[in-house]
Amino acid sequence: MVVRRSLGSHDFLETLTMHPQRERLHNELHARPSIYFAEPAHLYHYAFLDSEDTCDAMLARLGELTGRHPDVEAAQEIIELEGQVLKWERHTEFFTLTLLVPRHGHGETWPAPPPLLAEMAAQYQRVLINASLILVESEAAWPGEAEAYGFRDPAGSSVGDGDATIWSDFRLTDEGINRILLVNRGLDDFRLGRMTRRLLEIETYRMMASLALPLAKELGAELRNYEVELGELSDRNAEQQEESSRPLLAAISSLSARLERSGARSRQRFSATEAYARIVYTRIEELRETRVGDCPRLGTFILRRFRPTVHYCAAIDRRQESLAESVARLNDLLRTRAQVEIEEQNSEILQSLNERSSSQLKIQKAVEGLSIIVISYYLFSLFKLGLQSLDALGVPIVPSVAASVLGPLGILIIALLAWRIWRVKRH
Repeated sequence: MVVRRSLGSHDFLETLTMHPQRERLHNELHARPSIYFAEPAHLYHYAFLDSEDTCDAMLARLGELTGRHPDVEAAQEIIELEGQVLKWERHTEFFTLTLLVPRHGHGETWPAPPPLLAEMAAQYQRVLINASLILVESEAAWPGEAEAYGFRDPAGSSVGDGDATIWSDFRLTDEGINRILLVNRGLDDFRLGRMTRRLLEIETYRMMASLALPLAKELGAELRNYEVELGELSDRNAEQQEESSRPLLAAISSLSARLERSGARSRQRFSATEAYARIVYTRIEELRETRVGDCPRLGTFILRRFRPTVHYCAAIDRRQESLAESVARLNDLLRTRAQVEIEEQNSEILQSLNERSSSQLKIQKAVEGLSIIVISYYLFSLFKLGLQSLDALGVPIVPSVAASVLGPLGILIIALLAWRIWRVKRH
């Protein structure tokens, strides 16, 4: 912060240097507003998986259909279209379209989606993960039973401290739409918008969390085969019937590589399932449900069937991690065994080298002794020839004198040779 003239509040604010992301991070509080409205109305909600840049393509198509150009950098946008309100939202893995259509008079209870949504759903039906329709009725129009709206064995709850009642049988229509009825007693426009948003988020995040179920079932079959293979490898390692550990080590490495590949394929999906499930649990708690008659509560109905899915995926994830740890331990045991064998082989090699060095040293000592003997023999032979030559030249040499002179000289020369050999060996 740099103060130029005074400590006035205007100058102070002008000279502040803020973090470049401060405004964007602060505005995250307002990034996901709800649609506020009054009953009666229909609320359509479609969620699409954002794979292969589907979100950008849908925004471009949405701009063509509405005649507006959406802000592709924004996280959401609310657009008013001829008395209807359209909201799109970009999420990490999916993209949602929510369309509010006011209900006039006694029209069709569960109408088909408007042309705009119908075209978008038809064009991107392969990535459509959730389609929900909420009918918001006033208490005055409520006939008193959910069966009048086509529900069979519905679940219902009083929510918002008794200010509304929600009903659904969670059966998809022929068009694949899940229908929810909300009867409003005392919710104002703001609370009604937040309540419907919670219901839609429960359905969307529940479906996103359930994406891991097919993968978990597929991995369950693979893990059974891996566990059988791991048992066989453990038996082979315990019996130690193989002369070499290389084939067993190669088999364990192959199993470890396959487990790592399956873990990399499923780790992100299982983590997402856990995160989505926590959101579902939180949204159900925020409903503040109470029982209506003898019907099961809506949240209880969902959790009773949704929690086993989440727990199964978590169990498969833990099972996969445990199996990978077991393979790693077996790999460590086998490597330890191989290391011990290598150390034993090295010890035998070193012992053989020591024996060879000892034999070479003995041979060297023998050669040195023979060398000294040979050198001594040649020295005395030279002395003898020298004395004989002097005698032939007429210089008589007394043997005792020659022995007393040449004997110590020969011994000195031999000692000097032995000392030089010892010094060379020492260096």
